[in-house]
Amino acid sequence: MGKEAHVRAVLAAGADEGRLRYEAAKLVFRGRERRVFEGEALAGLRAEGVDLVLADGSRFALGERAANSWVEAILNPKARLDKIGVKAGMRCAVIGVDDATLTTELGEKGAVPVPELKDLDLLFYAADSQAELGRIPDLIPALAPGGALWVVSRKGKAASLKDVEVMAAAKAAGLVDNKVVGFSDTLTALRFVRRRT
Repeated sequence: MGKEAHVRAVLAAGADEGRLRYEAAKLVFRGRERRVFEGEALAGLRAEGVDLVLADGSRFALGERAANSWVEAILNPKARLDKIGVKAGMRCAVIGVDDATLTTELGEKGAVPVPELKDLDLLFYAADSQAELGRIPDLIPALAPGGALWVVSRKGKAASLKDVEVMAAAKAAGLVDNKVVGFSDTLTALRFVRRRT
């Protein structure tokens, strides 16, 4: 999930106020006009006091701690499996996710792919239809007590499901959502865990 804040800004066109959002290598400001900063525009990014400052001199007042945090996140982005929380020794399985590098990345992190759906720490499940969402209750017994089900779906114009539909299906099965990650340029992932009693 990206960073977002309401900010005061000083741009080449003058002072403004609006929403600043960072996600997946671009910074988007929505004030009087929408402005997108990416690539070279982020190359000279720095924190100066309470401001996030871009190479062109654009400034966004975030607060000192937040400005430093944004600089760190933008200049040193976490890999997706770090965002997901994959750790060495975790038992995992992948069902239907169309991602050529996922299995390799899991192995590089030291996660243990298991063929049997049992006692899983992480289960990545592709769902892009109501029928696929209907299978969620059948997957829950495969999770270890603290395990997580990541429902991976297409995003953007290719999406056939809305996040609220995925959340509703998982909630109906007794799960709660607690994280969303931009899984790739074309996929998004929502994490679900068992409701604590």
